[in-house]
Amino acid sequence: MARDLETALLRSFVTIVQAGSISRAATTLGHTQPALSQQVRKLERAIGRPLLHRSPSGVSLTRAGEELLPYAERILSLSAQALSETGRTLSGRCGVGLLEDLAASQLPQALADLARLHPGATLEVLSMSNAAMREAYDEGRVQLVLNEVPAVPGPPRWTVRRPLVWAIGQGVDVAADPLPVVLFSNTCSWRTSVLETLERADRPWRVAFESNSLVGVLAAIRAGLGVAALLPTNLEPAMVCHDADALPTLPDIELGLARHPRSEGDPLIDAVETALRRMI
Repeated sequence: MARDLETALLRSFVTIVQAGSISRAATTLGHTQPALSQQVRKLERAIGRPLLHRSPSGVSLTRAGEELLPYAERILSLSAQALSETGRTLSGRCGVGLLEDLAASQLPQALADLARLHPGATLEVLSMSNAAMREAYDEGRVQLVLNEVPAVPGPPRWTVRRPLVWAIGQGVDVAADPLPVVLFSNTCSWRTSVLETLERADRPWRVAFESNSLVGVLAAIRAGLGVAALLPTNLEPAMVCHDADALPTLPDIELGLARHPRSEGDPLIDAVETALRRMI
């Protein structure tokens, strides 16, 4: 007998990963925590493998969970698009500016799926420095920007909070004094919050490696140079910290979407904004 994956279970799983804990996801979805845990167990039985590592500080993905996540996100995106876009033809152009960490997630794939449904539409996804993103926004090259709230080029239409998690390089001693830290070299609220978290916890630290790109940060972690803060969707299974008390809990980050005023009422840009909000 063919097995099917229920979209409700996939939605619960994706929301838990985005929220960083079952309790926060339960609040987001309006479920009780036991009911949401039961849905995860049902999905794990369907997959045949555990999907989440559970700890007092939250959850992290197992290798099976890491493998399932992009499929789950894409299934949910396609389901939503099929319900909202069937029978409607969109055309025109929409430029989307994404924080690099989001550009490395499944968001671009969701936008590509949307473009495939509407051959007359052109979508451009850009990831660049905050200054270059603001310039592209002001010039009208991008109509939507999803970034950290302090860096969005206009008043955010909506915001969402997402957790940061520790990524641990292979062989790194998390009890080291000072702690080797891998950082994004650009000055940003993300970098500041990580260092402030360590200072508040009285954890001596040193900068082991810096890069202005997610690719560079991930390479440094894979090389075992230190620890870093990442979004859960960018955390590779080998980087998961299984000791909840080894490092201080990181704060959430606030993401916001800015939309160019001249794009109001454009059906294509409405559809892209809806897709981003559903996926983030």
